[in-house]
Amino acid sequence: MFQNIAKSIFGSSNDRYVKSIGKIVNQINALEPQIQALSDDELKAQTDKFRRMLDDGAKIDDVLPEAFATVREASVRVLGMRHFDVQMIGGIVLHRGEISEMKTGEGKTLVATLATYLNAIEGKGVHVVTVNDYLARRDAEWMGKLHNWLGLSVGVIVPNMNEFERREAYNADITYGTNNEFGFDYLRDNMKHSRDQMVQRPFNHAIIDEVDSILIDEARTPLIISGPTEDKSDLYVALDEIVKEVPEDWFEKDEKTRNIQLTEDGTEEIEKLLIEKGLLETDNLYDVENTQVVHHMDQALKAVHMFKRDTDYIVKDDKVVIIDEFTGRMMDGRRWSNGLHQAVEAKEGVKIEPENQTMASITFQNYFRMYPKLSGMTGTAATEAAEFWDVYKMNVVEIPTNVPVQRIDEDDEFYKNTMDKFQAIAKAIAEKSKIGQPVLVGTVSIEKSELLSQFLEKEGVAHEVLNARQHEREAHIVAQAGRLGAVTIATNMAGRGTDIQLGGNVDFRIGDELGDLEDGPKRDAEIERIKAEVAAEKQKVLEAGGLFVLGTERHESRRIDNQLRGRSGRQGDPGLSRFYLCLEDDLLRIFGPDTLFAKMMNSNLADGEAIGSKWLSKAIETAQKKVESRNYDARKQVVQYDDVMNDQRKVIYEQRGEIMETGSVEDVVTDMRHDTINALVTAACPPGSYPEQWDIEGLKEKVDDVFGIQPPIDEWLEEDAVEPEIFEERIQAETDAIMEKKIAETEGGIWRQIEKSILLERLDYHWKEHLATLDALRQVVYLRAYAQKQPINEYKQEAFGLFDSMLDNLREDVTKILVKAQIQPQPAPMEQPLPDLPDFLTGHIDPLTGLDNSNDGDGSAERPELFGALAGSPRAAAGPGGAFVEDPYRDQNVSRNAPCPCGSGNKYKHCHGAIGGKAPA
Repeated sequence: MFQNIAKSIFGSSNDRYVKSIGKIVNQINALEPQIQALSDDELKAQTDKFRRMLDDGAKIDDVLPEAFATVREASVRVLGMRHFDVQMIGGIVLHRGEISEMKTGEGKTLVATLATYLNAIEGKGVHVVTVNDYLARRDAEWMGKLHNWLGLSVGVIVPNMNEFERREAYNADITYGTNNEFGFDYLRDNMKHSRDQMVQRPFNHAIIDEVDSILIDEARTPLIISGPTEDKSDLYVALDEIVKEVPEDWFEKDEKTRNIQLTEDGTEEIEKLLIEKGLLETDNLYDVENTQVVHHMDQALKAVHMFKRDTDYIVKDDKVVIIDEFTGRMMDGRRWSNGLHQAVEAKEGVKIEPENQTMASITFQNYFRMYPKLSGMTGTAATEAAEFWDVYKMNVVEIPTNVPVQRIDEDDEFYKNTMDKFQAIAKAIAEKSKIGQPVLVGTVSIEKSELLSQFLEKEGVAHEVLNARQHEREAHIVAQAGRLGAVTIATNMAGRGTDIQLGGNVDFRIGDELGDLEDGPKRDAEIERIKAEVAAEKQKVLEAGGLFVLGTERHESRRIDNQLRGRSGRQGDPGLSRFYLCLEDDLLRIFGPDTLFAKMMNSNLADGEAIGSKWLSKAIETAQKKVESRNYDARKQVVQYDDVMNDQRKVIYEQRGEIMETGSVEDVVTDMRHDTINALVTAACPPGSYPEQWDIEGLKEKVDDVFGIQPPIDEWLEEDAVEPEIFEERIQAETDAIMEKKIAETEGGIWRQIEKSILLERLDYHWKEHLATLDALRQVVYLRAYAQKQPINEYKQEAFGLFDSMLDNLREDVTKILVKAQIQPQPAPMEQPLPDLPDFLTGHIDPLTGLDNSNDGDGSAERPELFGALAGSPRAAAGPGGAFVEDPYRDQNVSRNAPCPCGSGNKYKHCHGAIGGKAPA
């Protein structure tokens, strides 16, 4: 109580912080007349002036007021938009490495130009991270006009770009792109064999749009680059047939964790079925020999009994296409991991693609924490402020709106079942539609949106459905959702990137209606007509009450509900929001089935009757907080495990970087050889042991296997005062002599290139195998909890030991190859086509459930980039004289093994999609 009184008198800490920033905004405003007086050329010259100031020792904060004033004036001249004072506050917050929470429609895209420009002046690069490719392209083109006018270069990173284009984009002062593309480029860069092939520069500053979506919602699912393993289609199909016969009393479902556990009776019955089918190596289901079968059986159970068609995925063109749980969009080319996608393919009877093995991975937490300065912006971050600070050390600052919010947020309405609720929703929408009030309806799944669509058809209400099936029309549907009487059903409104403008969107109407009309007086007249119609229609919508946002159920996170609500009441417009709930909603069904509230509603609420009160809304909010806390724990667990791998990943990637940068790795491989000899001798002759306890035969065999030599160890034993150190010195001398002779027989620096190539190749191989081992360890380490041990501590200990073993194996492997390598003189090589490359995939995988949350292209275009720009441009074909020409099919996501669209009859990868070599005549 005292806290509330103090807040009412002195304001919150957020209010006081925003007020302190107001002093800087006053300095910016004081400079405005001076900046407005500059000519265009003088305003453009400001960028060079600021750079000189920084070179002369000025700090970036010293130039902030004048730089922000410059951007504001340039925006007026180039874009026709002037930054509000509250937008200036948002820009300062971004510059300070904090999160700027601004309501929908407050112009976050324009706000970002302030901090982007200021931090790009140094020339170290600024990354502006968006949630999808459409926004990356749109913002780079739209805001790029402003930055280019001020003398800064702008690049954009989207799927299907070749290496040269990516490198150019990253070398720009400002680079726009999606979180997935930035992360995958980092992983791909650390799989290349030369610094020249890498596309990214050292990290400097990242500004993340929809920061809650990227750093919270998607943070549980690491980015993964993987390659295919052997085909197991028959196993998937056989297990699917068995699992479809399993009755529900054989297993227990946990919808919170999306997991299925066999009961004791179920285990026995499944075991019998598997034995009958001949799928088990032994008669005991849980013998180690049956690990793979048990794993895939678990995935088949999930696929059949937990994952629902048209909710978790759809079947399109004989393929299983995942639906993003956060955005409701299709994610073509994305696949669940650990055999889950194959199990779903078997369930639906479509072609089963082989599984993939992890080759590189990183979480968004650890990727974005590599930036020295990280900031973000969104409309909804305050509910997750604690997590932003705990994980990223980013403070959330709530920026006041430019005009007070006029939207009315009504209490939730509660119904007994889904049918009653949807009938009430359809009736409410029909009433609003009749008076011309536009309605935006938020649903949580495709199934629910299509069910509601049926109810509206019965009511005779015209409407648009925005979900994964309408992906191509998304921007147009959203843009016109504010028109008179419009009814739009959306599966999720987070990160749509298009504002809902009352009366309609002028630019979209011009594009749709005047697309074929050439510039001239007629087009100008038509544009004025459209503007007048939109203005008149907006006035009617305002009179009808503005946009009505209707939520068909509460989401697990309050942020998603707030994002939906925030679509109404833009820039001071009137608006209304209301949520309709029932006991069959997922949130209430899974997280509150036994509450007093649920029992009361079941016993006292008649069919079709609704109740509503602040007390009930508060109870729902409490349930949401519990779910948010559980989800935070899950994300924290993911980052705890990835932190272990991250320490190891840093070591490996730093070593790779040093190897690539150095001209010779002679010292490294020599140390590896000597360390290997030391390890062999120490293993055979442990310190403190007696000679009669030494494993001399084992030492001789191992030295022969690794080095291909048979030193007279038995004779050395007969000498007086023999010590293991003597064995080590003499074996080392012999191997050094072998290597010196080999180097002397090899021309020029060829041997040094061989050493470097083998070292990098074997490092990558052992790291890949180590990742697979860690994946397996993570799947089983939870069982240690039954022994009263902390799984994460066990994982750390085991992972550390495995990493040491990997380094030992790497040293021995590299040594063995180099010592035994035979260099044969070769004639000058003729131009040969490169061998077929395996199909590498990129994914954004939840390590606990296998869910994939990626939302960029299918990754096929980037696969050759794993091997660097071997021929100048990975997606270019060689033209006459070996010159590379642009691939006309690059943007069509053609499979590399499909026939080339040009009709040559060759595979695409051997034709216009060639990595190197000649394109066919």
